[in-house]
Amino acid sequence: MKRFVIAAFVIFGFAATSRADEPREVTVFAAASLREAFEDLAKTFEAKSGVKVRVNLAGSQELRTQIENGARADVFASADQKHMAALVQASLVASPRVFARNTPVIIVPKGNPAKVGSFQDLPKAKKLVIGVPEVPIGAYTLQILDKAGADFKTKVLANVASRELNVRQVLAKVSLGEADAGIVYRTDALASKDKVEIIEIPAKVNVIAEYPVAVLSKAPQAAAARAFVDLLLSADGQKRLAAAGFVAP
Repeated sequence: MKRFVIAAFVIFGFAATSRADEPREVTVFAAASLREAFEDLAKTFEAKSGVKVRVNLAGSQELRTQIENGARADVFASADQKHMAALVQASLVASPRVFARNTPVIIVPKGNPAKVGSFQDLPKAKKLVIGVPEVPIGAYTLQILDKAGADFKTKVLANVASRELNVRQVLAKVSLGEADAGIVYRTDALASKDKVEIIEIPAKVNVIAEYPVAVLSKAPQAAAARAFVDLLLSADGQKRLAAAGFVAP
């Protein structure tokens, strides 16, 4: 987990009446692809509220499992609807709202040694890295390949060198030149634009990733959690997410 610290006494629409009542920390469980955006938003929230933000970044499926097993958290931001819906069904969160969208892209190392020039060239990548099916980017990847046709999907999957537990692990392997190509979100590719090149996936086979956020039903800092969600949905929050490459819901 990553900690961001600052001190003050007022959080958006509510104020701490004493040190005993003062919210000390809000814990946010966030999909790995939200790293840079949520680092920025955490600092913004702390500066405006005085409440510390602890961000736990991992694959959405891993975060869901942690919550199901009783992990202490206030906010959950997922990279897909599936894992959020499971927590809604279990009454662990309520009233999720989509705060951002994202688009998968193909990435290759700088210089593109495998000469993957387009989506149709993807079978040229003899070392392909994708997410495991349980993680949102892995599920989205399979949906894209399904749309592209059974024969194309078979050729591509035959070259999978590894399946990673979150999108940042896919990004890391391609960035380090350990893979010919990978499929990540556009925001991840932009965060490492000095190390990877982007190849677009045609709209007719691509998918749109929706990011829902919700306050946990037993959030220790429910008021602060709601204020953090409000920041995500505010004009300022949306501006900061757009700067990271996300699209408004």
